[in-house]
Amino acid sequence: MAIKALIWMVRSFEPPVYCYHEIVHNQIVVDRFRQLGVEFVDDISEVPKGRPIMLSAHGSAPEVVSEAERSGGFVVNAVCPLVTKVHHEVQVRVGKGYRIVYVGHEGHEEAVGTMAVAPKEISLVETAEQVEALPQFDEPIAILAQTTLSHKDWEGVLEATIDKFPDVWMPGRSDLCFATTNRQSALSAISAQCDAVIVIGSANSSNTMALAKLAHEAGNTEVFRINSVSELPGNLEGIVGVTAGASAPEELVQAVINKLAPNNGVREISITQEDEYFPPPRELRTLLTSLEAAVHVMLAVAPNCRKAVRDRDVSASEVLSVLAH
Repeated sequence: MAIKALIWMVRSFEPPVYCYHEIVHNQIVVDRFRQLGVEFVDDISEVPKGRPIMLSAHGSAPEVVSEAERSGGFVVNAVCPLVTKVHHEVQVRVGKGYRIVYVGHEGHEEAVGTMAVAPKEISLVETAEQVEALPQFDEPIAILAQTTLSHKDWEGVLEATIDKFPDVWMPGRSDLCFATTNRQSALSAISAQCDAVIVIGSANSSNTMALAKLAHEAGNTEVFRINSVSELPGNLEGIVGVTAGASAPEELVQAVINKLAPNNGVREISITQEDEYFPPPRELRTLLTSLEAAVHVMLAVAPNCRKAVRDRDVSASEVLSVLAH
């Protein structure tokens, strides 16, 4: 959703288009957008007044959103809906007098944005040991999580939190991202069969690094995290497992498989069918509807011949691939 939203921004405005933080944690994707005239900034004050701004998928602190809106430009908040859910849970629980134990990686953009929602009421933890070090709070406790954590990391901290705070509140539906957990489950299903595992994705991608860690913990000694085909080892033998972080484009996965050119072919392991769909951000939907109407009028397209753009039918990987050529 976030990648496609930024593509629409690039096609709708003269460059440069600005993006607060990397739109996703994938170097190939970020570099491609730079080539298209996107400038990534770590401070909203770096954006000239009136220029279009996109806020990244990882979620932004409330004060960052407010500052972007005050800049006078067109602002699109491409925060992942799953992250928005966590922000909402923080607001609701804090409003009811809870103390939040937030499981996440210190310094990660998603964790920074979530903690900024209620900084005085949140305690950040990454390990069971850090949970043990927490004081016995007077307030009731709620536990929430960074969406891109690995199952194993989350479960260990969750168990420690329940041990220390037996009455802890937790959401009815897991905070963990389905795109992340599905990949981890699939890798767990194949890792024991593999002589080597290739994990495609960037080092600053939490869910990519979780996949590499999972492969190591499963006993794989030959685990390679790569950004591109050029980093693929040339001496691989036996059965090679291939997985990718959630923001790695499909063309990169296919390029890696083509480069491996396995003698005995490729077997794809599927553990679920993902059919979730996140529409473009609200601000962008309004813009696209207006542009679509203007084009129909300029081209004198009869009302009964007008066709709306079917965003659901086009993947981010497909559009990125077209823009690359």
